[in-house]
Amino acid sequence: MAISPRAPLAGWLSVTVACACLPALASASEVPDAAATDPVALGWMVGTPPPADRTIRVADGSHYRFPQLRWSLSHWRELFPTRLVSRGTGPVSPLPRAEREADLDGLTFTPIGGTETITWSESLAANYTDGIVVLHDGRIVYERYSGALGEAGPHIAFSVTKSFVGTLAAMLVAEGRLDRGAPVTKYVPELAGSAFGDATVEQVLDMTTALDYSEDYTDPRARFVGYARAAGMLPRPPGDTGPTTILDFAKAIAKNGEHGKEFHYSSPNTDVAGWLVARVSGQPVDQVLEERIWRRIGAEGDAYFALDSRGTPLAAGGFNATLRDMARFGEMMRLGGRWNGQQVVPEAVVGQIRRGASREAFVYGGYPTLPGWSYNDQWWISHDDHGAWMARGIHGQAIYIDPKARMVIARFASHPKASNVHLDPISLPSYRAVADHLLRQ
Repeated sequence: MAISPRAPLAGWLSVTVACACLPALASASEVPDAAATDPVALGWMVGTPPPADRTIRVADGSHYRFPQLRWSLSHWRELFPTRLVSRGTGPVSPLPRAEREADLDGLTFTPIGGTETITWSESLAANYTDGIVVLHDGRIVYERYSGALGEAGPHIAFSVTKSFVGTLAAMLVAEGRLDRGAPVTKYVPELAGSAFGDATVEQVLDMTTALDYSEDYTDPRARFVGYARAAGMLPRPPGDTGPTTILDFAKAIAKNGEHGKEFHYSSPNTDVAGWLVARVSGQPVDQVLEERIWRRIGAEGDAYFALDSRGTPLAAGGFNATLRDMARFGEMMRLGGRWNGQQVVPEAVVGQIRRGASREAFVYGGYPTLPGWSYNDQWWISHDDHGAWMARGIHGQAIYIDPKARMVIARFASHPKASNVHLDPISLPSYRAVADHLLRQ
């Protein structure tokens, strides 16, 4: 199927300087499949310089058009200002291999709401997977890359970033440096006049703040659009006078309701969490992550954080790393925070995260594919019989941890629809099918 680089796809909002850069809901038949949108086959950004009709830019919004975003998500650093998160100079932590690609590719399962089975291999293409690694007992049993991503290449993790930041905040709580019950303004007084003025640290970490804010990726009028512009991730239309930094955006959010009652997924909470980490540690969140986690897990590659116009790391969704290093982080968390003979994250912190938070509050978030789940310290907790928990990011980014199956799955993807509600019907049962299969062996 040929793709025109100039015309927006049917059912999608075109991304231009004057509009919102958000994909609208479309039926599956309107969206070209993974093979037809392969960024390498389409030749995006090839040549010095690339042809005009194959050039991707932030200024005109083409970086977030589909299918161009299938190239962008693996090349974020070429589009935005970033800051290095160094792996250091220590040895790479080995991930032994016990290949089971042929075994897993043919594994079948039934998607949520479906009546017919599909295979694991088919599920990867169905969700526009750019790369996936499956660890079992710390060994790589499956690894595959496609599109613009290679094994050494970084990819933006989007909101998987939140779980890194939440883990750092929970570590500082355990050290007594950050008080869950304290008002946010104890640490970030600049937010006194905003919705966060009377919110607690815990309400921010669990996203039970009552904000006049919507993160509906399909609504061009949602406040998420202004937020993304303030973060520098979307182009600003002529005459736009909205906030130009994430702090200025947070300061302008009004309160809507009562804090602590309902879970509503709102990225500005994580930006606030990033400032909490920075204020009590005396370092920006990227440096805290580098020193406390990245240099200690034997990462094989440097990572990096995207920045806003003031040089503030985008704590809610700006982290980029290689896939195997994301899997290393997940495996360290599965092992109770212990890695390479050292306790990277206190075991009590991992246990506190895994326990989850209020399932009653979570219901208000409106996630039909996640019944019975909760959200705790920026992690998604399933409360299922395997005790699975995960980090999630738009367009299909994920770290999935299944303690009972001793399994970790790290995935990068470039699905045309942002919300994971469009990927979950395939992703979640596929992860469970692999876990059950590994348990039987």
